[in-house]
Amino acid sequence: MLPNDKIKNLLNRISTSSCEKSYKELFISLHPSLTGFAESILHSPEDAEEVVSDFFIQVWINRQQYSQILNPRIYIYISVKNLSLNKLKSRKRAGVSTAAEIEWNARMNKIFFNPEELLMSQEVVSSLMKAINELPPRCRTIFKLVKENGLRYQEVAGIMEISIKTVEAQMAIALRRIKANTEFLKEFPELQYILSQKNS
Repeated sequence: MLPNDKIKNLLNRISTSSCEKSYKELFISLHPSLTGFAESILHSPEDAEEVVSDFFIQVWINRQQYSQILNPRIYIYISVKNLSLNKLKSRKRAGVSTAAEIEWNARMNKIFFNPEELLMSQEVVSSLMKAINELPPRCRTIFKLVKENGLRYQEVAGIMEISIKTVEAQMAIALRRIKANTEFLKEFPELQYILSQKNS
């Protein structure tokens, strides 16, 4: 996930000079994580793809408005969340109106560290991914946003409309369950450190 400063710079160039190169870079960098996030709400890859495409179309059409956003990462995720909720409502799949009522269901698609650095086999990595993807849905989504997408606890709390304490509690649950379900963590103390690290 791009840092806020980088996103700000790209949005500023898009806003002030209609820079297509910056727009393309923003799209390529954010598209996978935003699509995964939208899918966690919509439970449909096709609908998620459509929502994220709509979001990026809006970015280009309204590009002059995007230079003054203070926290673009939160803004972008909340925009995609709202578009996803609107799609849910319009197709009457569910009568949800707040993030707390959504059955979050994100899945980790990639590992969030370099396995080669810890000399981990593919079998060990697969075992870790399996343990993560067996977490309860909301817990897994929070873990994914923090570890895979690189968001801070405060950002996740804002996006999901929950308290920072709830994010911390869900991360603690995730770490406990992963450690309980994966014996190999004893062999890799560095991995326990990686799992426990908060994003700055």
